[in-house]
Amino acid sequence: MRVLVVGGGGREHALAWKLAQSPQVTKVFCIPGNGGTATLPKAVNMPMLPVDIPGISRFAVVQGVGLVVIGPEAPLALGLADRLREQGLTVLGPGQAGAQLEASKVWAKEFMQAEGIPTAPAQVFRELAPAQAYIEQQPLPVVVKVDGLAAGKGVTVAQTHAEAVQAVQAALEGKFGAAGQQVLVETFLPGQEVSLLALTDGKTLYPLLPAQDYKRVGVGDSGPNTGGMGACAPVPWMTPELIQRVEREIFAPLLAGLQRRGIDYRGVIYAGLMITPAGDPFVVEFNCRFGDPETQAIVPLLESDLLELALACAQGRLAEVPAPKWKPGYATTVVMASGGYPGEFAKGYPVRGLDLAEATGALIFHSGTRRERNQIFTDGGRVFSVTGYGATLEDALTQTYAAVKHINFTDSYYRDDIGWRLLRQQ
Repeated sequence: MRVLVVGGGGREHALAWKLAQSPQVTKVFCIPGNGGTATLPKAVNMPMLPVDIPGISRFAVVQGVGLVVIGPEAPLALGLADRLREQGLTVLGPGQAGAQLEASKVWAKEFMQAEGIPTAPAQVFRELAPAQAYIEQQPLPVVVKVDGLAAGKGVTVAQTHAEAVQAVQAALEGKFGAAGQQVLVETFLPGQEVSLLALTDGKTLYPLLPAQDYKRVGVGDSGPNTGGMGACAPVPWMTPELIQRVEREIFAPLLAGLQRRGIDYRGVIYAGLMITPAGDPFVVEFNCRFGDPETQAIVPLLESDLLELALACAQGRLAEVPAPKWKPGYATTVVMASGGYPGEFAKGYPVRGLDLAEATGALIFHSGTRRERNQIFTDGGRVFSVTGYGATLEDALTQTYAAVKHINFTDSYYRDDIGWRLLRQQ
């Protein structure tokens, strides 16, 4: 079977790597792919944009692709899955209606409130003056979120009222383009964050391993939000009982609400959760795709054939295949970024030491790279996701950082404290 993976980041490299291991897969097309997918067995990069909906549709039909896996949120929000299904193709990824769970935080908040899904109280604003009056009455910290897609950078946890007002003003004045034309001002939820991803065909739902990601750029979770600087899986305190509670109180009403609205959701639901000090789960956000960098920590622990799960999900028969099986132990991912990320950064630097890094046994998933004449160059803000494995969290982190230290490119940056929250709890 020919498979198409849409996207060019570390998440897509991990998905293509795992799909290529299936004996049923003969070729994996990556649109556009990166320097890492260019060297995968069975994989071929195609120089197209992930948002080129007509072009991707034509390509998939001509190539006789048996399954399309859509990685990033932008093509999902633009309706790529709908267009592909209209062409008779099998797709893992929700249509445009289901993708509103991520594409519009206002829509998602109203959905959760209507379905009784536990989430933080919030108000929607389109003008600064009423937002400022509301903010000044709120306890600190206060959370400001832009409505639309902002590559993980549209959330501000403000420690002062002035900071919150500035975040609203920046969004409404165009910092995030159309994504910031309306904003949510939310009550802050204390507790521990965890990402729980699940595969669903709209009827049956299989949770994946819980993961904890590290969104802020700086050590100790300081500085601005990024697309993610690292992740660990599984999360020991996320017990089977707590996962079942999330299924019952969050995922079940979510699926019921989607069905009531006539939304046929086939793909991944990513629940960004806050577990309060009392042990109660609340939804911070929903995403409509695999997480990045969580996928780079979760997928290496998957024993099951990802193609079998993805096909069953896309074909609406997930209940017919066994739930995912997992390897014991832990996987940890550290993101190596270009200096200046998530702000301005340079690219085009040669990368050295990848062979030494791979010799440690770690997996090197490329994010922002390109390959020219057998040389890898930096080509993005997040450049690599380096994943280690071990029987314990400490073992996994040791392997990860041993590999990271071998990889060299000009102005590289990474956090040296990924996993600190889980280590402290242990």
